[in-house]
Amino acid sequence: MTGRTTESASDVPAEAAGTLHVPRLDQQLCFALYSASGLMTKLYRPLLDPLGLTYPQYLVMLALWQHAPSTVGALGEALGLDSATLTPLLKRMEAGGLLTRRRDAADERRVLVEPTAKGQALRARIKDVSSALACSVPLEPGEAKALHATLTQLVAGLRNAATEDPSADAEALVSGST
Repeated sequence: MTGRTTESASDVPAEAAGTLHVPRLDQQLCFALYSASGLMTKLYRPLLDPLGLTYPQYLVMLALWQHAPSTVGALGEALGLDSATLTPLLKRMEAGGLLTRRRDAADERRVLVEPTAKGQALRARIKDVSSALACSVPLEPGEAKALHATLTQLVAGLRNAATEDPSADAEALVSGST
């Protein structure tokens, strides 16, 4: 044995191996957002458990405290959830006494959602959750505000992109004809 090491194909950078460069996982914006989202949800869990709320339920309550009654459609739009995801969530929350769902008398196709007295009572206790979480975020208040503005802009742009017909772009990417 000469002490010399040989490189396997997996040790050779993609460019040197003659293949297309694919950014590393830690270079992907989508992975950074995915990781941050998962970690934020994990930080919320011990703060919301004593209130009997999951993170998605917390978001529903925030939206309802901001505007109630709200239609299921408007609530789904505000939260970025489709009705197939939102309806079971709302049913569980209704069974837990946090909100009511009722048909709109003006248009029975629409379902109105609003917090119950129990759901409203949680509002005062949520301030503690927000304060406690702020202490866990490793950003100065100005940095957090700037990040929020950037992410809000990103979400708006992604929502616009998602509503366009992406099939032509996807076909071009897969076929390599871009």
